[in-house]
Amino acid sequence: MAVLSRCSRAVTAATTPNAAAAKFSYLIRALSPFSSSSSSTFDADNGLNSRIKPAVLGTLKREPKDRNVQWVFLGCPGVGKGTYASRLSDLLGIPHIATGDLVRDELTSSGPLSSQLKEIVNQGKLVSDEIIIDLLSKRLEAGEAKGESGFILDGFPRTVRQAEILEGVTDIDLVINLKLREEALLAKCLGRRICSECGGNYNVACIDIKAENGKPGMYMAPLPPPPQCACKLITRADDTEEVVKQRLRIYQAMTLPVEDFYRSRGKLLEFDLPGGVRESWPKLLHALNLEDEEDKQSAAA
Repeated sequence: MAVLSRCSRAVTAATTPNAAAAKFSYLIRALSPFSSSSSSTFDADNGLNSRIKPAVLGTLKREPKDRNVQWVFLGCPGVGKGTYASRLSDLLGIPHIATGDLVRDELTSSGPLSSQLKEIVNQGKLVSDEIIIDLLSKRLEAGEAKGESGFILDGFPRTVRQAEILEGVTDIDLVINLKLREEALLAKCLGRRICSECGGNYNVACIDIKAENGKPGMYMAPLPPPPQCACKLITRADDTEEVVKQRLRIYQAMTLPVEDFYRSRGKLLEFDLPGGVRESWPKLLHALNLEDEEDKQSAAA
């Protein structure tokens, strides 16, 4: 099958994105038998946009056998894309593919790209299209071999060029753009911790922003590790204030146009996180017209 194991030639020239799309198409199409032409815009603060028709909204709520949606998560680094994408992945029974995880896996693999990636990541720079598409294509090929169908992409596309390549080969049903106030985002990134043994992700930051000047307050409780992980926590090398601020500047310059790309196509859901997972998860499900029965039962208990 056509796999982008040598994708650099295909994406080197910005004037020929279709070349990369052609090589990428077979791989994506093999994973995505379901496609949707529906196009909708949502407003998470004010409920569902009045332009959305009930019939269109209904396409988002699928029975288990049809849970091969093709969604994308956008948002600043550290906003929580992985947390919510992973929860939706479990709820819908589709793979969550995070390009950040693919990069970190490559970093620890001692492969041919590890040294190059280490320098890029530690400097807070964005990894090139060539490397990201190569890593993603390998992941999709492995998933196809296991019979996976549909996906939630987290961290891709992050440039308009990547969005154009992706659009040329498959239909993206919905793009969920998570937003968080910058002061909360910075504190959240600096509070991230990882268990050096099990790889679990935690956060030691207790974010308590008071309401002022018409802005609502926000509280995000820490996510502490279990006792067995408490003494094994490490900080990611790129989670320093300087690097985090640099990542945010790069995001503003390069990835905000991707929001406009999907907004113009009516596929963007803007969702302002009102707080931590406890506050945000039910509201995100409501915006997506989904229900989490296990979450309901836990809340009732």
